[in-house]
Amino acid sequence: MTVLPGKKKRSSSTRVRTKGRVIKRFVRNILLTVNIVLVIALLLAYLSVYLNPATTAFPALFGLAYPYLVAANIIMAVVWILFRKWFALISVVAIALGFGYIHNFIRFTNHGEELHHDLKVMSYNVRLFNIYEDSERNSYNKMLQLFRKEDPGILCLQEYFVKGDPAAAERKLKDGIGGNLQTHFKLVKSGLSSRYGIATLTRYPVIYRGDVVHPGSSSLTIFTDIVVDTDTFRIYNNHLQSFRLGRVEGTLLGEITDNVQDGGSMDKISGIYKSLTHGFASRALQVDRVKRHIETSPYPVIVVGDFNDTPVSYTYSRMRRGLKDAFVEAGYGAGFTYRGKYPANRIDYILYSEDIDCNDFDIVKARYSDHYPVIAYFRRAEQKAASTDQRSRRK
Repeated sequence: MTVLPGKKKRSSSTRVRTKGRVIKRFVRNILLTVNIVLVIALLLAYLSVYLNPATTAFPALFGLAYPYLVAANIIMAVVWILFRKWFALISVVAIALGFGYIHNFIRFTNHGEELHHDLKVMSYNVRLFNIYEDSERNSYNKMLQLFRKEDPGILCLQEYFVKGDPAAAERKLKDGIGGNLQTHFKLVKSGLSSRYGIATLTRYPVIYRGDVVHPGSSSLTIFTDIVVDTDTFRIYNNHLQSFRLGRVEGTLLGEITDNVQDGGSMDKISGIYKSLTHGFASRALQVDRVKRHIETSPYPVIVVGDFNDTPVSYTYSRMRRGLKDAFVEAGYGAGFTYRGKYPANRIDYILYSEDIDCNDFDIVKARYSDHYPVIAYFRRAEQKAASTDQRSRRK
């Protein structure tokens, strides 16, 4: 039978179109599968806020990655929009379900700078003053300059480090900052002549010092009752359980990469997973312990420190319950406070009782540690109300 030339062309064209549709369908299915996985991961992140990691730690892994999961879902939604597909709604709805969590990472409203405050509080993880970082040995003096410049009424330090005589180190720190400072230190031995710990320094009178003990852990919590004018506040300074994935400067991504490159076994990957879940579970127990203590405080509280967990976590949710977050109330822009070799995240906080008001918050972009210092400015509620009323009258 003779086949006409026109039929050959149509048959060839049909095969090309069919092949194109198959490839397009294949790419779409791959993207859809990736999208569904990302949405499930995001939903697990939301779930991590409600599940105690001491019981079920797996969802907490996704809470740790929350900002990046949101970013990935936004990208997927944009891709589907470009393809003009309704599949974009999958990620859009998933993000919308937890939209409130975004505000714990990024604040879109600039409240403006408040010139008047009654109390300035700074919290800073100083990373052992970079004693083991050869390229940053001068960080200690730079930090002292920062403390003198900011001149906070209350300064809370985590990963404070002493080599030699603790009393001499305390005098050196106080002399370097200047002024008449009251102090509260808690140190644990980390070597023959070294100590590691936490410190609260203040220009106000201290009437009581205490601590919340975390058995079997080097994590530390101290509380200090401080009198500011006629008011007394209880300041909780915390450094909660870290993941301890290796050396201080080790990173999760680095360890996983090294294991793959060096032919590491699944046992090593499993070890990293166990370290992560152990960190989540330990922090859950610690935050429950600290929270129970906070609930017994006879004074308004200010709770600061390195929680080693994100705002999408059981740790943050439990600690914040009944308290306000200074960044959420008065901050602006991205709230990331960690700048080390892990992916950037928000893990340093200043929380406070509803009896007081925070009228400004700042993340100081000082690159002297793997954390940024955070500062909150407080004023009495009645004074803030009076100031707001005066501004309204002027208008």
